[in-house]
Amino acid sequence: MAHWIRFEHAGAESFGLLDPENGHVEVHEGELFNNPVPTGRRCRLDDVQLLVPVRPGKFIGLWNNFYELAAKLSTAIPQEPLFFLKAATSLLPSGGTIRAPAGYAGKIAYEGELGIVIGRQCRAVNEADAAAAIFGYTCINDVTALDILSADPSFPQWARAKSCDSFGPCGPAIATGLDPSTLRVRTLLNGRERQNYPAADMILPPARIVSLLSREMTLKPGDLIACGTSVGVLPMRAGMVVEVVIDGIGTLRNTVAAPE
Repeated sequence: MAHWIRFEHAGAESFGLLDPENGHVEVHEGELFNNPVPTGRRCRLDDVQLLVPVRPGKFIGLWNNFYELAAKLSTAIPQEPLFFLKAATSLLPSGGTIRAPAGYAGKIAYEGELGIVIGRQCRAVNEADAAAAIFGYTCINDVTALDILSADPSFPQWARAKSCDSFGPCGPAIATGLDPSTLRVRTLLNGRERQNYPAADMILPPARIVSLLSREMTLKPGDLIACGTSVGVLPMRAGMVVEVVIDGIGTLRNTVAAPE
């Protein structure tokens, strides 16, 4: 298992391998998805500022992809991904502040999710090739402005409600060498657990998600896919600390700002 992070140190952006046990980062250069080269330099995690671990060309989010939530909502079981796109400008690193858009005073909800990071280009691939195209996994908080989502009864505004600046917390790392079916996603508000569900409850598991999406759009290295959430989604209030915790990946921690 390896943990890749992007960070800023001494005024420069870099990436490298994190050793979670001793808090060191082995700095690399080149391309993350194409044989990155170790520089021989090392820095301490405490001395760097975390950035989002990937800069995706596409940020895709799934809805209704867990059996438990589908049963609670009495929705049909989808045979293919029900998805929306989040703006890449919504991305926020661990430690960043979630901010509502100017003038918005409505409810903002967290959605703790497992994120897929694509490592190689794929188009119309089968599930075996899709699995090989997955570089690794990360934590995602698919933040949603609930009042925007349902503001117009004729048109649910998924992309708008989920694409506000800072509404895509992601990180802290990309973990490779994981079996996603063994993972659990936990979300905590001010330390109180609000979500705790197994990734194995997915209706469409990661390789199938990637395979089906690749039939309609070419997926490229760095593209990010949020696998959807399960039960336990609730609004957040100003001043709260929200954490998405996936053992084997890490803890994505952010604070909610007061409305502007």
